[in-house]
Amino acid sequence: MELVPLNLPSYPFKIIEREGKYYIFDFIRKKELMLSPEEWVRQHFVQYLILEKGISKNYISLEKGLQLHDLKKRTDILVFDKNTMPYILVECKAPHIKITQAVFDQAARYNMIYKVKYLVITNGLEHYYCEMDYECESYRFIEELPNNYEL
Repeated sequence: MELVPLNLPSYPFKIIEREGKYYIFDFIRKKELMLSPEEWVRQHFVQYLILEKGISKNYISLEKGLQLHDLKKRTDILVFDKNTMPYILVECKAPHIKITQAVFDQAARYNMIYKVKYLVITNGLEHYYCEMDYECESYRFIEELPNNYEL
């Protein structure tokens, strides 16, 4: 299996091959997961949040279910603040998926439920960070996420 190098630091993942299929150990959920291109991005971004941004793994939830109208959906990464309020929502796509308006729209629909301070969209190669302003009903793009001092 060829793993695409991402525009994120390298991390020492535990990757296992079994019967021709590859699995990656997810230390948040404490289990092996099928290593798909999207999972490769998700696992890298989780490590980025923990090791580069100083966010405790205890504040991170992966693939959390949500009800959006009549549809059951899942967020890729949801980070909570110390008051257990949603703080960062990360939508991950596989590296070969272009980040389009439709991807932003999907993340925005999920955020209608959570109303996070920061919305992140990444395919592992490109990362978009938005700071939400609910009073002005707007958002602004920022260069990167702040460190955990705001949690």
